[in-house]
Amino acid sequence: MTSELGGRKGSSSASPAGSHAAPGASPRQQMFSLLMGCYASQCLAVAADLRIADHLHEAPQRPSDLARDTQCDARAMYRLLRALAGIGVFHERDDGSFELTATGELLRSDAPGSLQPIARLIGSDLQWPTLGHLGHTVRTGEPAFEHVFGMTMWEYLATHADAHALFHASMSAFSIAEVRAILDNYDFSDAVTVVDVAGGQGHLLAAIVDKYPHVEGILFERPEVTREARDQFVANGLGHRCQAIAGDMFSTIPSGADCYIMKSVLHDWDDERATQLLRTCRDAMVDRATLLIITRVVRPANEPDLSKFQDLNMLINLNGAERTADEFRELLRNADLQLDEIIATPSPLSILVCTADTSRQPEPPTSP
Repeated sequence: MTSELGGRKGSSSASPAGSHAAPGASPRQQMFSLLMGCYASQCLAVAADLRIADHLHEAPQRPSDLARDTQCDARAMYRLLRALAGIGVFHERDDGSFELTATGELLRSDAPGSLQPIARLIGSDLQWPTLGHLGHTVRTGEPAFEHVFGMTMWEYLATHADAHALFHASMSAFSIAEVRAILDNYDFSDAVTVVDVAGGQGHLLAAIVDKYPHVEGILFERPEVTREARDQFVANGLGHRCQAIAGDMFSTIPSGADCYIMKSVLHDWDDERATQLLRTCRDAMVDRATLLIITRVVRPANEPDLSKFQDLNMLINLNGAERTADEFRELLRNADLQLDEIIATPSPLSILVCTADTSRQPEPPTSP
């Protein structure tokens, strides 16, 4: 069977460890398959670190050749490849060589929508130790990251250049894959000025401005990020229509725009800080402005949803949260905003269309 990605073998019929056991499996087999999911994650991280998919892109290779090229042990390399072939990432041929599957293509560094940085991040010294201390978070309600590293994740990233680079490469990998889904499912024709709050290096904002020639964009970010974004805007020929402004989003946000965007921002923060951020944005909005919260929306109880695991990831690392639609409504209500519509996209993200709740008038100050 060929795939859409270069004629590679399709994914194995076996289910990946950590998802579901084979059809008809007993509860014990299903549970054991779930328990082994941690090994699948680490195998993927190691394969991504070693760039095995890049080596296999041109042609199948034997484990001994891959081991030589990556300076690894040949027998251990074979065992890694065999394990990943069993969950559909690679395919072992009759001659003992291995090739990529359609799934494995996503570990290539140059593949469209590559997930290589994300695989590396999940298995890295930045993320893996905190997952091992999930129990600490469940017992205390405190982020495991601070328990393990003695500082917040943001403080750690500010002082560890390699971790900072890997984290932002991973965030960009998420963003690039999601931008098309957003543009295909929301019409920015009525916008004139779009402010992207904490929009990273501006991938989404640049795509919006590029598609809608009448739109001008403002990226609002930390100083070290805005410098990189300005260079990207200029390189893409958008420097005259996109500007990057540095500031603290909890204190003030550029005012007067007709469209504000917060993509994958609120999940970094607990309810108190998320509400504070929404209030700051509300203060910047004119009554006719729209706020687009682009985020995961947790599905109802008992429905399978990776967002429920992503929620735990946010909790152990940042004390943040993924939220249900009702939880978003409550946050918005506390910031004098209202949820008008939820637009699903083919990506894990939905677009929450929000406007000012003009029916809620601020209470007059009490007399001294």
